[in-house]
Amino acid sequence: MIYGPFWWITKDGDEVCADLFSRHYSKIHYKDGRRPKLFCGPGEKIVLRTWEGDALFVWRKFKDDSGQSGVNCSIFRNESAHQSSELIRQADAIADAVWPNQRHYTYVNAPKVRSANPGYCYKLAGWKRCGITKINKLLIFER
Repeated sequence: MIYGPFWWITKDGDEVCADLFSRHYSKIHYKDGRRPKLFCGPGEKIVLRTWEGDALFVWRKFKDDSGQSGVNCSIFRNESAHQSSELIRQADAIADAVWPNQRHYTYVNAPKVRSANPGYCYKLAGWKRCGITKINKLLIFER
């Protein structure tokens, strides 16, 4: 049985979210030891976290250098007991309310995820694989 909603809106710089993000594969670790307070990047954004602080989801609407358009899931980390696909579906609903009729997309770095089927949680949430980036060979998923 699914209960919810699971997401709470917070802000870029939320300390619990920054800690979660520090364990995400896309986190850049600076050689000089810098730890920037903000972690989302520029553009319009919505930062979501579970009440317990064990899952993080970030939507960004910005000019993407790769040529992709729409609203980007730039960070998703789930250390909770909730199914990732349900968290994604609920995050989709929030983005739909804020940016109606917009494409949702994300990138998955297949070698860096612990899954035999990278992006599987997005597929279960109704997303489709739609390509691969030219430079970094990241998988592109969209809804």
